[in-house]
Amino acid sequence: MKLSSKALLALAISSITATAYAETQSQDFVPTTLAASSAQSEAKGFVEDFSLGGTTRNWYSHESKYRGGTFAYKKHGQTLTDRNRTNWVQGTILNASSGFTQGTVGVKTEVAVYNALVLDRSKRDIKGGSNRTLADSNGDAVDQWSKLGLANVQFRVSNTTLTAGRQNFSSGIIDTIGNRALPSSFQGVSFNSEEFSNLSFQGGVFDRVSPRSEQSLSKFRSEYTNSAKVETDKVYTLGANYQPFKSLKTSFFGANVKDFWNQYYFGATHELGDSQELALTTGFNYYKTVDEGKKLMGDIDNDTYSLSFGLTHQAHSLTFAYQAVNGNEYFDYLHETNGIYLANSLTSDFNGPNEKSFQVAYAINMAEYGVPGLKFNAYSARGWGIDGTHYTGNRGVVGKGYDGIQSQDGEKHQEYGIGASYAVQSGPLKATAIRATYVEHRGSEFQSDGSIKEFRLVTTIPFNIL
Repeated sequence: MKLSSKALLALAISSITATAYAETQSQDFVPTTLAASSAQSEAKGFVEDFSLGGTTRNWYSHESKYRGGTFAYKKHGQTLTDRNRTNWVQGTILNASSGFTQGTVGVKTEVAVYNALVLDRSKRDIKGGSNRTLADSNGDAVDQWSKLGLANVQFRVSNTTLTAGRQNFSSGIIDTIGNRALPSSFQGVSFNSEEFSNLSFQGGVFDRVSPRSEQSLSKFRSEYTNSAKVETDKVYTLGANYQPFKSLKTSFFGANVKDFWNQYYFGATHELGDSQELALTTGFNYYKTVDEGKKLMGDIDNDTYSLSFGLTHQAHSLTFAYQAVNGNEYFDYLHETNGIYLANSLTSDFNGPNEKSFQVAYAINMAEYGVPGLKFNAYSARGWGIDGTHYTGNRGVVGKGYDGIQSQDGEKHQEYGIGASYAVQSGPLKATAIRATYVEHRGSEFQSDGSIKEFRLVTTIPFNIL
């Protein structure tokens, strides 16, 4: 189960609310031309453009399992259980970034230190940690810890940048995830090229991930693997973002996860109309995943897609999203990444074998009523037809692939969520974001996410020192 920052809205909702004050969307064709200017020609200098700042985030979550579900923890050598888990962490990022040196080839460095201060240290509350609170082998919280979250060197020619070291990266397959007190990051080499007006290219090779709630670097593993020991240390990715019309944005990416799978992604967003009258946003996301190399995750042949339609009228947005998994295994992605852009990726990813799901979501932007920065939203999603009985991808090897998925026969689940957020518009706390969410998920007997309720309160404050 993935508790993502998209837990209250699908990707389509965020794109819709962003157009709340747009004029009628042009449908004009956009010709591909060379970029009008060179970013490197405008470089200010290594020291002259130096900046020092960051963010601090107060992250609180309280979960309750029901319908027999429990969390477990150990005390005095004995395993104890109860229905509740609470995590409360203050995460702070201090980022120092130079400017690019001037000249044909610009050079820049970026270093960010991540620090976590655990505010709830009760072993009973945190239940041994997980990807929320870092805990030692006895289940006790590590009261305070720090790590090097980012450390890279960047080289730029014209509008093309090569980055080497620990870094952020964002695409439909490999994407930094930031839904905890601290975000993840990746170690490797990547490039981003924006030499054309409406066409850009990205790619990279990564060998380690820096997890959200761990101090050390880790090899990559899948989100839905049966065993944490199934790992890979090479991920290659390449893709492009293309805007053929002013109203249409597309993205194409592929990735080779060594000895796991080859995965291909296509995404498109189209906008039509005037949101002051009525605007329609259509979103489509498609993934193709096939096994590769040693097939450490077993045999995989999976096609998964989502299609969303969103209507916006002034402050109000209403979205309908359908999602389908065509395959006898989960639609899977890399752990500690946000590489799932499907519309129904919520508290549950709605990604079970052969699963179909449907979501209805509503959002209101209170700026229309004189309160800029304040937003509310709500959604309801249902998944059905989960069937793993035909899965043979592990070829009878226990612990390989998705062993155990065969028990899912006609499983179903439903999820509800409401949320409120506010962004400070001015003053010394400008851009401070406060978000409260409540989510309830109910699953049938063998549905993988179970039945759980969660309240989350997150406050993020940016700051600048230099």
